Amino acid sequence: MASLVMSKASKWFSLKRSKLNLFVPHRHDGMPSSPIALPCSPSSSRDRASELWEVFKHFDQDRDGRISCAELRASFGLLGEEMPAAAAQAVIADLDSDGDQLLNFEDFVRLLEREGGKVDGEEDEELKKVFEMFEVVKGSGRITPRGLQRMLSRLGDERSIKDCKAMIGAYDLDGDGELDFHEFHQMMN
Repeated sequence: MASLVMSKASKWFSLKRSKLNLFVPHRHDGMPSSPIALPCSPSSSRDRASELWEVFKHFDQDRDGRISCAELRASFGLLGEEMPAAAAQAVIADLDSDGDQLLNFEDFVRLLEREGGKVDGEEDEELKKVFEMFEVVKGSGRITPRGLQRMLSRLGDERSIKDCKAMIGAYDLDGDGELDFHEFHQMMN
């Protein structure tokens, strides 16, 4: 029974991993830094560790250096994704290295760096849901600077419209000042 719960929890979490990219901080020049899921070269390992630490701090809401089940669930709730308590508990139980039923930074890094579990169709469906969260006009198929600003604000990252235009500009392949799903997919992968 425990392995069945963990199996479901692992699958649930792997399908939600793309939403974790929303917690990755942006560089001071307004351009997004590397998404969490991208592998890094040895020369960028310090930058990656800094990014992961910033993501960890978003999850560690009480700043005690550990992520509880409630904090894990609340962080996904901010992204519009309700994480079942059983899934959160199973993920923590699987990764908790010291038995305190909390995730420390090293446990959290292992959580983010897990491989597998995604089927391309499932990943695309999940990415479409994330994309829709950014649309100001639902169903428009476009992420505008205002939509990006609104979502970043919900995540606690206040940005100006100018910053958001710069972020979008880095992935705006057709130069229209907005991101369509294809451009968003490229950015997230």
